[in-house]
Amino acid sequence: MRPAVELPYGGEMYRLRPTKIVALGLNYRDHIKESVTVLSGGFDPVEPEEPVLFAKLASSMIGPDESVILPHILQDYQFADERTDYEGEIAVIIGREGQDIPAAAAWDFVMGITAANDVSQRNIQKGDRSGWFRGKSFDTFLPIGPRIVPPSELADMEHIGIETRLNGAVVQSGNSQEMVFSIAETIAYVSRNFTLYPGDIILTGTPSGVGPLAHGDVVEVEVEQVGILRNTVRDPRRL
Repeated sequence: MRPAVELPYGGEMYRLRPTKIVALGLNYRDHIKESVTVLSGGFDPVEPEEPVLFAKLASSMIGPDESVILPHILQDYQFADERTDYEGEIAVIIGREGQDIPAAAAWDFVMGITAANDVSQRNIQKGDRSGWFRGKSFDTFLPIGPRIVPPSELADMEHIGIETRLNGAVVQSGNSQEMVFSIAETIAYVSRNFTLYPGDIILTGTPSGVGPLAHGDVVEVEVEQVGILRNTVRDPRRL
């Protein structure tokens, strides 16, 4: 059975079981600038000409109030500057199958939006020759929730605020208007590369202010009109 997270939607619980999770990197202008130091490896502060896509495993999903667990395998590396980051994001849940979707019709294929945390293990993300996949896909590295809000309930589908708090302090604050590629443009682009199916998830990028997580931290990602996604962090090496 595929991994699933149950979230409220339209007065019922929806079992979220994506065939794919497609994430967008470097999609907020201020985050592109900070990525030069966060990611290194030849990055520069130039806006991408097309969306930067990567995948996360469905097995990385957890729901609200569950724990982000730093992976045991980190003890094998003994990184001197070990760093695992939070990345608050607006997540799009696809509602019906689509391929080669025009941007003007993209929201017709959306079931709803929710909040997500694209947790990222930076040492592995920077060091793996194969790219970002492993550092982004550890178990528990995609908290998502707390509910799915349909487009019909959004005041403005391309003007959505997002804020991330770490232990109560605001660390990220942004708005979807600051994206390089709008949500509609992103959906259209992804659908030109991969057929989208109901339940598929698109992560639309993170604002500036990403930072490290530690054992005992509480991370809250709040998306306007959606609510607060809250998760704690556990490091098995500290237990």
